[in-house]
Order: sequence, then structure tokens, then C-alpha cells
Amino acid sequence: MSKRGTLAKTCAWLLLCAASAVPAQTRWDLPAAYPAGSFHSVNLKQFAAEVERATSGRLRITVHADASLFKAPEIKPAVELGQAQIGEILLANHTNDWALFGIDSLPMLAKGYDEALRLYQITRPALEERFANSGVMLLYSVPWPPQGLYLRKPISSLAELKGVAWRAHTPSTQRIGELIGGQPVTVQVAELQRAVASGLIQAYISSCATGYESRTYEHLKYWMDIRAWLPKNAVVVNRAAFDQLDKPTQGALLKAATDAETRGWAASQSGNEECIAAIQREGLTVLRPPPRIRQELRDIGQTMQNEWLRRAGPEGQMLLDEYRKR
Repeated sequence: MSKRGTLAKTCAWLLLCAASAVPAQTRWDLPAAYPAGSFHSVNLKQFAAEVERATSGRLRITVHADASLFKAPEIKPAVELGQAQIGEILLANHTNDWALFGIDSLPMLAKGYDEALRLYQITRPALEERFANSGVMLLYSVPWPPQGLYLRKPISSLAELKGVAWRAHTPSTQRIGELIGGQPVTVQVAELQRAVASGLIQAYISSCATGYESRTYEHLKYWMDIRAWLPKNAVVVNRAAFDQLDKPTQGALLKAATDAETRGWAASQSGNEECIAAIQREGLTVLRPPPRIRQELRDIGQTMQNEWLRRAGPEGQMLLDEYRKR
């Protein structure tokens, strides 16, 4: 064999060795509905970075924030069908699919972080089982801050919202709008800023974070801190996609998810305090609910819990009973 042939074979062998030394990279898309600056999205990006670092680049997750890949209600079915390998969903968006997805959005049931965490710990096994039945795994969940009421002017009774254009972005907020006599209009978070600015929405329930990120304070000048509930986002993964990962990569993904959940709960709580101060600096007035509105909210909460139990059945009753044990 000539020296030139030997050299060519040696180069080919070296290139083959170099290629085999580079680990295969798996790329996943993670659709999310909220702006890139949202604390949820920031947490997702850190989660993705930690997965990539822990796996030495074997698994790379790209976060698509602000409903840029799928709209909020589309993300769960996209993950189930494998159109996206992983995604972040608002559980309450899917209450019509299964009543227990909406347990954390029942008004006045869990009003603070300790109560919300207890409710989550009690309901997580049922959530995991339900997701498993549709080929999905629950990785972690993080709550939004307590929900408040955005208003054009102060009110002393919810009856004053009769006929007002009311944002309905989940089944729960749709039902509240009906019960108070408002005019529910479906607007997801990606369209919220434009809807409020145009007057399409004149009142709605959401967290301080959502109002700040959508610049609601430019048009609705009051936020009543009613602490109605703490809805949760959940990060879910297609089970078939997860099973295709090697064991070390699976372990790294699960470890990063546990860390993201702990970090997310802390960020939600600390961020809520910072957000309330921020919206006040922007000229929004924070109101405390008067006794009449507190009672009206309790009445609405009881009505919606009764309706929810009729759909949730014995499983829902069992979870509520467990939650109410002190």
C-alpha cells in the first residue's frame, strides 16, 4: 500500500474516532404561553440550561415563550401527541377535560402559599395518574401568586360589575364572570395587553405578575387584593420521548425538575411582594376587599365548589376532605 493510501486510511480512522467520541444530542421543544420575562419563563430557561449542563449537552431544550409555538390551550395536546416533547401548561385551562385539573382554581379554597402547597401535595398523585393515562409525565408545578381583581374604579360590591366586559381565560374565570353578571370575553395572556388597551376587557381576575407583565396598570388603575386562589402551571413531558433518553439523562432531567419546582415556588412568593410594590410605583392603587365583597366571594366559592363536586365525584370529595383536615 502506498504512503498516500495509508495516510488516507489513518485520517479516516481518526475522524471516525472523533465522531464517535461526540455524544449524540437530543433536541426538545418546550412551548410556553407566557412572556419571556415572566418568572415562569425565566425558571423554564434555567431548568433547560441546567439539563443541558448536567447532561454535557446530550439533551438540549429550547423554550418557546409567549405562545410563539403553540397557544396556551394547545400545549397539552401537543405534548400528548408528541408534536412537542415537553411543555408548560396552566392546569386550570383543562378543567373541562377533567374536573381535578381545576381544583386549585376554586375560589377561596387555597388563598395563600402554605394552603396551596398542601393542596398540591394532596392532589399530585391523582394528577400524575391522570397524565400517565394520556402518555404524559408530570415533571413539576409552580403556582402563580394569589389572584386579585383588576378594576377601572373602586367597588363596594361585585354587583357593580354587572354588564362589564370580563376576561374569561379559564373555565373558572368564565364561571365567575357569569355569576357576577359580567360579559365574559375569552382572552389568553398573549393578547391581554392589547385587549385591555382597546377596552375589550374592563375587569379581570389574575395575579399581580400578569397585570404587571401586560402593563394593565396603564389602563386599569385599581387592583383588589382578594387572594382568590393560586393557580398552578405544570411542566409535562411526553412519556415516549422520556423513555427514549438514557438513564443518566432521565436522572438529570428529573433532578433539574425538582430544583425548578423548589426555585419556582420561592420565586412566586418573593416576586409577588416585589410586584405589588412595582405596580404601585406605576400608579396602580392596591385595594383591600371590603367585608361585603369578601362574603360575596365566599358565596361564589361555595357555589363553584358544589358545581365542581358534581363533576369531580367521589374522588374530588375525597381530596377536598383530605385537604380540609387540619
